[in-house]
Amino acid sequence: MSDLQNKPVNLAPCPCCRTNAKGQALRFDACCGLYHAKPNAPDAESLMRSRYSAFVRGDVDYLLATWHSSQRPAELTLEAGTQWLGLEIKQHRQTGHDTAEVEFVARFRVGGKAVRQHERSRFVREDGRWYYVDGDVL
Repeated sequence: MSDLQNKPVNLAPCPCCRTNAKGQALRFDACCGLYHAKPNAPDAESLMRSRYSAFVRGDVDYLLATWHSSQRPAELTLEAGTQWLGLEIKQHRQTGHDTAEVEFVARFRVGGKAVRQHERSRFVREDGRWYYVDGDVL
């Protein structure tokens, strides 16, 4: 369990590592927590960040709810004991009116082994709501 999971949600820095204009970490309730309460991120990058936060928090329901139905698995089991270390958004770009890509690096440790997940993820907007579709490991 990460240290973020042990702090009260309203005081914890958001796991997605987003900062304000002064470079200060945003609190979860003022960042990804908004989308966890009502899954409707305003853009693909915000959805990517909120999904990372869901992995950190172990929120399988949110991950499934924000996964496009064409690719959504029937069930999702997260690796127990994963320690999430950070997220870096490398690039976010609109590829069409209702499509986008987000390139990111997520760092975590599982079973004592450090992992660096570098991926370009694809997103689609349907009925005004963004969904994760799939991604390519880079």
